[in-house]
Amino acid sequence: MRKPKIEHKKAFTIKEVIFLIITTCVVSLTMGLSISLNNKVEKQEETTQDKYLSEFIDNYNLITDNYYENIDKSKLLSGAIEGMVSALGDTHSVTIDEDATSNFNIRLTGSYSGLGVEIVNDDSNNIVVYQVLDDSPAKKAGILAGDVIKSVDGTVYTTTKELSSYVTNSTKASFDIVILRNAENKTIKVNRDVVVLKSIYSEVMNKDDKKIGYIYISLFAENTADQFVAAVEALEKQNIDSLIIDVRDNSGGHLTSVVKMLSCLLDSKKVVYQIESKGEKTKYYSTGDKTKKYPIVVLQNSNSASASELLSATLKEQYKATIIGETSYGKGTVQELITLSNGTEYKFTTKKWLTPKGNWIDGVGVIPDIQVQLEQAYKDSPSNDTDNQLQTALNYLANL
Repeated sequence: MRKPKIEHKKAFTIKEVIFLIITTCVVSLTMGLSISLNNKVEKQEETTQDKYLSEFIDNYNLITDNYYENIDKSKLLSGAIEGMVSALGDTHSVTIDEDATSNFNIRLTGSYSGLGVEIVNDDSNNIVVYQVLDDSPAKKAGILAGDVIKSVDGTVYTTTKELSSYVTNSTKASFDIVILRNAENKTIKVNRDVVVLKSIYSEVMNKDDKKIGYIYISLFAENTADQFVAAVEALEKQNIDSLIIDVRDNSGGHLTSVVKMLSCLLDSKKVVYQIESKGEKTKYYSTGDKTKKYPIVVLQNSNSASASELLSATLKEQYKATIIGETSYGKGTVQELITLSNGTEYKFTTKKWLTPKGNWIDGVGVIPDIQVQLEQAYKDSPSNDTDNQLQTALNYLANL
């Protein structure tokens, strides 16, 4: 069965995960008359820019000097940035709220210092442990999913945000947590430690005497590539005949992780993606030693976006992998993350990314070779047997 994402949506509400690309553009100007013409154009653009910038500064000073009450200039800055970003008319260029930023950074880092629990508020406003992560301090201390957290270090918390903030900002090495379990209160000491978030799940599936490797990727975090490489090596030691890579509901992540993962499958002659900025294109290559030989299927759906689409498109074009499922989300742009002095963060689109063959999938998505919609049977009762997309992939590989 397709494994759920490590972070539950109620605990981490993030519609989109951002991946960052930083490239260096070197612009060369030709000699003679073209230099003169370019200088004139640059001066005209500079004059226009100075005009709008001067008007902005004048109005900023007018407001801050004459508004009838005191002004929080930090909020004014955030509001101005938000207005400029929203005026771009690009749905991927947005300001990011503090909670989303914190959760986003934790997920993309792939590890954090804490307890290793996911918590939610129930209908009675209790804080309930939704999930306990494997090998986490909470797991070792005996915290269980379903436990109600009554207090931490003697303080009662009513929202997950307050409790998470306390644990995150505290310098304590351990916490005394009172939990309610089976109508009884119990105090458990939980030590703070580094919690590693797992974004890879793998296993071997047998179909018609064929050993088919299966890897589910929930997110492209900083440590996902290492987990992926380890999973591939472990599956190959079990003599798999083929491989399924599942990126359904994966909204993206770090580009560097995707490149490392593709380099595990492709040799260094293979282009893995291209970047286009202001009309200039740059190709980026795999760093791998060799290209694998066994057949690969990529499972995707309409929520597979950004870095997931790069992986699907690259394997389709450079490995001749078979894509099964639904047309992907269609996000072919790159955003850069900016942090202001007051902590506000925003992202804005700076580049396009293209497939190895130069195709732009923005608004189009990666089209599957075998179109399969997930049936209601899986939604009603999730399992390998009811997952018709997975079964299609298994049958396809078993019959090669």
